[in-house]
Amino acid sequence: MKLTLRDSVEKVPLVGPLQAKKLKRLNIESVDDLLNHYPFRYDDFTNIKKISELVFGETATVIGTVVKIENVYTKNRKNIVKAVIADETGRIDVIWFNQPYLVKNLKTDTHVSLSGKVDEFSHHLALISPEYEFSTLNFQPSTNIHTGRLVPVYPETYGLSSKWLRSRISSILENELEIGEVLPPEILKENRLLGLKEALLKVHFPKNLEEAKEAKRRLAFDEVFEIIYLAQKQRKKWQTEKSSFQLSTTTLKPKLTEFINRLPFELTNDQNKAMEEILDDMKKKTPMNRLLQGEVGSGKTVVAAVSALATVLSGYKVLYMAPTEILSNQHYQTFQKLFHGYNTKINLITSSSRRNQNFQISSAGRSDQILVGTHALLYQIGQIEKVGLVIIDEQHKFGVGQRAKLLDLGREDNGKLPHFLTMTATPIPRTLQLTLLGDLNISSIENLPNERKKIKTWLVPKYKRTDAYHWIKNQVAEAGAQAYIICPFIDESESETLKSVKAAKKEFESLQKMFHPLNVGLLHGKMKSGEKEEIMNKFRDDEVKILVCTPVVEVGIDNPLATIILIEGAERFGLASLHQLRGRVGRGNKQAYCFLFTDSESPETQVRLKSLEKIKSGLKLAEADLKNRGSGTIFGSQQSGPFKTKIADFSDLELVIQAGRAVARFITKYSESDYERRLIDHASEGNKEIHGD
Repeated sequence: MKLTLRDSVEKVPLVGPLQAKKLKRLNIESVDDLLNHYPFRYDDFTNIKKISELVFGETATVIGTVVKIENVYTKNRKNIVKAVIADETGRIDVIWFNQPYLVKNLKTDTHVSLSGKVDEFSHHLALISPEYEFSTLNFQPSTNIHTGRLVPVYPETYGLSSKWLRSRISSILENELEIGEVLPPEILKENRLLGLKEALLKVHFPKNLEEAKEAKRRLAFDEVFEIIYLAQKQRKKWQTEKSSFQLSTTTLKPKLTEFINRLPFELTNDQNKAMEEILDDMKKKTPMNRLLQGEVGSGKTVVAAVSALATVLSGYKVLYMAPTEILSNQHYQTFQKLFHGYNTKINLITSSSRRNQNFQISSAGRSDQILVGTHALLYQIGQIEKVGLVIIDEQHKFGVGQRAKLLDLGREDNGKLPHFLTMTATPIPRTLQLTLLGDLNISSIENLPNERKKIKTWLVPKYKRTDAYHWIKNQVAEAGAQAYIICPFIDESESETLKSVKAAKKEFESLQKMFHPLNVGLLHGKMKSGEKEEIMNKFRDDEVKILVCTPVVEVGIDNPLATIILIEGAERFGLASLHQLRGRVGRGNKQAYCFLFTDSESPETQVRLKSLEKIKSGLKLAEADLKNRGSGTIFGSQQSGPFKTKIADFSDLELVIQAGRAVARFITKYSESDYERRLIDHASEGNKEIHGD
């Protein structure tokens, strides 16, 4: 039966409903999905030897005949399959554990190829749990898929092994399958790319690592090309929309200047530049879509406040959303202080404020000029009239759907959109700016206020942990410092792999004794809002000296008195998250300190964490994290859209730039619908030529 890429995976030979259900756990539902389930590594079984040449400890492939095979049971009734394989130079034992069915598969006198590690069993050389497949005496590695070659190893799920996946993918590639080419010939030629069908064959069954590398490059290029293309398409679509208003800078400039002059500090050059970029965007007819990125404590909120004031003075409203109640409350209080004397009506909308305050929920006749809130802002109010600006703080904490819903709250009846400003303290590496964020303009605040001191950071070895605790106790007791102690979990994990990771509740009990008689508090995400607010007020008022908490403090807590942070299980965080956490201290003019604790002895982990001792720039850390940990989903598990990749590596700047140039050429030469049509053709009727406009 001839397959197409669109066919259900159940049409693949030997894939029934049960296997299809298991494949769905790997997000595989179609033939195309299975073909694009790429290996994450290859086992090198190319070392083909005669049995007499085998050496203990090496990985090798032998071809021989089954002389004997039997099931053997140990004293505790565990099953061992023991076979003897022979070639013209000798014999070797082969052992498999708990696979009794092999006796029926590998009958005496069967010719087999086996690949695995040469080990020792019962004081003799043996192959332990090798890969195997039927063979001929005239062995040809190119005809095998499990042995004697580079063998692909795939992400698996319970009940589906790499061997099973390998067999199914091989059967698809042997089928007369139409795989349409997605990219035009000139782009393939200019970028020295394999054809798509050849790349798919070589990524699964390469003859050597160079072939695998070349195939991966083509498939990665396709992923990056699609991401950039969709980003550019979104940007073009955005630019065709009409904004709900345009600022009149001539009228607003004196009042904005007065507001800035009233601030108790002087804006940095980066803050002034970002502010001008935002205000310039808001003059235009097209809606602003700008990302404001900056170090923790760099002053993004003040820039947002100036933008909000410009909006309010123009007669429009502002929606300001933050990911947590703590952060929303903080911004609400900050805005009240900044706008004191301006007769600006500001309201807070969170789950708690909704219960505790009797404010008007319907949009009709609302007098609020600035609405600050959490997710409650999305669901507790209806359509709001005359929204000129939407601000999202820590934008990576929200999903695409949530951000779209926030925009819709302010969408005018005539389809016009408000201006859109997102902010993040997690700097976006330049590579990602070129790809995922192609639909955004970006402003950066890289310099901290002059009075801020660099936070001294140390990776603390195990033997110095007690000394670190004593030092912290002395600093708190004698120097009036306050400290955070961060634990990855709330409750102690029962998982064997996580037993060494500190849990906040248990650590809290232990640290109360360690730091006695100092007042130690506990804060975590499962606490009620009132409890969180109470403990935070006590911490700000210096009643609580040491706060044991989960990473709920990553965003939202601003306590200038806190100068020490200790992070347990530091290996469980990315460098960007660790940088965010240490940014909770050093927010005043005193010297601040960050201690990193880890039980991991991995050299790679040690090197990664020690980089925080030297690197203070969030941007440089984000770029290092991208290389060390991979791109992942980029902005968290809630993020949807084109951010998840199967094979592309966004730290490969050269590939990203090449794909970006290719997208620019494609858009110039071909109509907007051609790329989408080629994607459809790829999965249905095969390759078709396209023509420029």
